[in-house]
Order: sequence, then C-alpha cells, then structure tokens
Amino acid sequence: MSKIGRLKIFIEFVFFWLLIQFLQAMNIARFDDEIAIKLCALYFLMQILIGRYQGKVLLMYDEIRLLVLSHVGFFFASFLVFPFYSWSFRKLYGFVFLTIFLFVFAGFNSRYTHKWFRKKYKHNTLIVGVGHTAAQLAFVCRGNSYSLLDVQGFVNCKSYGIHQEQVVSKNKTIGIEDVDSFIESHHIDTVLIAIPELKQKNLNSLFELFKNKVNVIKYLPQVNGLVTFDTKVEDFDGILMISNSRGVNQIGSYILKRLMDICAGLCGILILIPLTVFVFVKNRKEGDKGPIFFTQNRIGKNGKEFKMYKYRTMVLGADKILEDLMEKDPAIREEYTKNKKLANDPRITSAGKFLREKSLDEFPQFINVLLGQMSLIGPRPYLPREKEDMGQYYDDVVACKPGITGMWQSHGRSDVDFDHRLVLDEYYYRNWSFWLDVTLLFKTVKQVLYGRGAV
Repeated sequence: MSKIGRLKIFIEFVFFWLLIQFLQAMNIARFDDEIAIKLCALYFLMQILIGRYQGKVLLMYDEIRLLVLSHVGFFFASFLVFPFYSWSFRKLYGFVFLTIFLFVFAGFNSRYTHKWFRKKYKHNTLIVGVGHTAAQLAFVCRGNSYSLLDVQGFVNCKSYGIHQEQVVSKNKTIGIEDVDSFIESHHIDTVLIAIPELKQKNLNSLFELFKNKVNVIKYLPQVNGLVTFDTKVEDFDGILMISNSRGVNQIGSYILKRLMDICAGLCGILILIPLTVFVFVKNRKEGDKGPIFFTQNRIGKNGKEFKMYKYRTMVLGADKILEDLMEKDPAIREEYTKNKKLANDPRITSAGKFLREKSLDEFPQFINVLLGQMSLIGPRPYLPREKEDMGQYYDDVVACKPGITGMWQSHGRSDVDFDHRLVLDEYYYRNWSFWLDVTLLFKTVKQVLYGRGAV
C-alpha cells in the first residue's frame, strides 16, 4: 500500500462515519453500530482487494475503472453479508444512497488528494532517453496528476553508443557520467527508460547502472503499432505474454454498452432541444433560412446503410461549391481527395464553425443511437462512396456499429487523416472492451472541454 493510499483510506474512513451519522440524523436510513462496523469493514476490504490504494494507477481512466468495480462489488457483496429477511425497502433505499455518496466522494478524494498533496507524495523521476518517446512520456507525466511522476531531467545515452535525435529540452539533459550526482541532488526515486529500440545488452547495462540507486525502474518495450487499453501482461511460467480483450467472451460488456447507449441517447435528446434553438436563432440572424438538420446515408453495421442525422454546418449548395473549388484549384482537389475534407473550408457557416470546434455538430446522432443504428462509441460513420477507399479495413470497420465519437475523435480529431482513421477504427474493433469505451468517452469529453493536449 502506498503512502498516499494510506492517506486516502483515512480520509474516506472519516467520511464514511460522518455519512452514517448524517443518514441517521436525517432519518434516511438506520444503521446500528454492528451493521455500521460490518459495512465499514466490507467497504474498505473491497477497496483494498480491487487495488485502489496500491498507488499503481497512472491514469484517471484506470482510477474510474477501479472506483466502479469496487463500489459495485461493495453493493452486491452486502447482500451476501446480511440475511435477506433483514432487508426492507427503507434499508435498501438508505444503502443505495450510501453507496452513491461513497462513490462520488471517493472519486473526488482520489482526484484532489493527488492534486493537493502532489508535492508531498510525488516521485522525482528521471527519464532515460532524449527522443520523441521520452518527450511524449514527459508530456503525459506533467499533465497527469494520478501518476505523481515529476520529471526532473533526461539522460542522453550517447556514451553507451545509443544515438537519438534530441527532442527534449536541452537544459534538463545530462550524460551517463552525471547520473549519480543528479540522482543524489534531485532525490530521484523513479527511473523511466524511454528508448524502446534498446538492445538487451544495453538495457541490462542501464539496469545495472540504476540498481540500488532508485526505488523503481520501469522501461518501455518496443511494440509495433497500437496496443489495447485493456492489455494485460501475463506471466506464462517465466515468459511474458501480452493479451488483449478480444480473447474473452464479452456478452456482459455488450449489454453494458447498449445500456450506456440508451442512457446517453436519452440525455443527448434533452440537450439537443436547447442546442437546436441556439442554432436556429444563430442561422436566422445571419440570414440563413435553410433547414437546421440534414440527413446523409452512411455505412452501418454489417455494411447496411442508414440515414444519419447531423446539424447542417455548411451553406446551402455546399456540394456544388466544392466541385467549383476543386475544378479551379488543384491543391484543394488533392487535399480533399486525400483527407475527404478541407482544413479551411469556406463553406462552413458561423454557427457551424462553433459546432464543429466543440464537436457539437454530431449531437443529432443521438437520435440514431436511440434507434440502435449507431453507438455512443464506435468507428467513424463512413460515406458509401468511401467504401472503395477503405480497402482491406472495410470488413473490420463495419463489424461494429459506427459511433458518435471514437478512436479517431479522441486521438487528434481534425488532425487525423483518412488513412490513419482507418487504422484507428480497425484497432477499435480488434481491441474493443467496455472499458475502452469508457476511456474514449472521457478522453473525448476532456478534448471538448479543454481542447487538444488534455490528458
């Protein structure tokens, strides 16, 4: 158990007992001392078994997963602890109330203890490497409070015969010969080796260099292509194997996915009403009296076409304008042929620009989600004319419902070209799990709220 884990246990323990007292004072539920003690023991046993206090969580999405599992487990385990005859509607109502409050508070506690006590519990970190991988790793560490990794500097391994194009900041870079003094002066306790292309001989040498000098040594293995969010490293009698989520039966996950789609669809429709009023007023002020929505045929699951709803973000007659633009300017024709869109599209309306920047132009698709034609998370809904361009990716992409958001939306949005979208969508199909959907949903929300670079 980590030091910050012990702090979280103490804070949540105090809250647990205050909440019990509050529920009893407000006459919402009655818990005698024996039941309260049993519930408290069950709650923290479940949190410990799930691993919430071990300090191994590196991302917010992992923390959310542990929170959901631990509190759902706590709720259902309570029915095994207490005999059925002792349950009443009032007791059940109070227990549901208790579980929800504990879940919400645990989420806030996890986030803000890492944020407020970061200086006290942070891990001074040294990254070995100066290339793109090292720079990307440092970026994630700095923007992610859950890991508590505070990057102090980078190590250039040129003297080991390892040559990299230096991308990271030069003023924080040291050589191998300065490692000992840097570890001592900056109180380094964690080393991250960010050179995936290292040969085993060099990797062993680095392990020897840092052994007994820091508490934790981690390294990034060389992996070609994308790796699933639900990847697990398994010890197969001394041989490390990486497994992904496609290897298991996921009927329960499919049910959860559809339930999430229904809930999201209902919420989306409620938000759609005031948003539509805004678009209507904005368009009319600019003299645009055209329809607010438009429908377009898209490729659905198993290749079946459906009519997808969207806000109209372009002026009327946009297709004719595009044809004229491509005829007059070869550069525009080349850009659209390659990416199926234009970076600075002159056909976009003022309201449309706002909707696209905030990814709100997709909101009418919640109608398709409720109808079961789309999902909240899934591959990009492709146009029928793009079928030929999809090539070898087509069968994998259409094997699942298209989504309002997905891999391509949360990994660059407008910066992702057509070919890269196909790679991301194929990855989604081959590595799908319910937790991947949850991860992509939170990444999309953060991108919409905070823009690119949010982690």
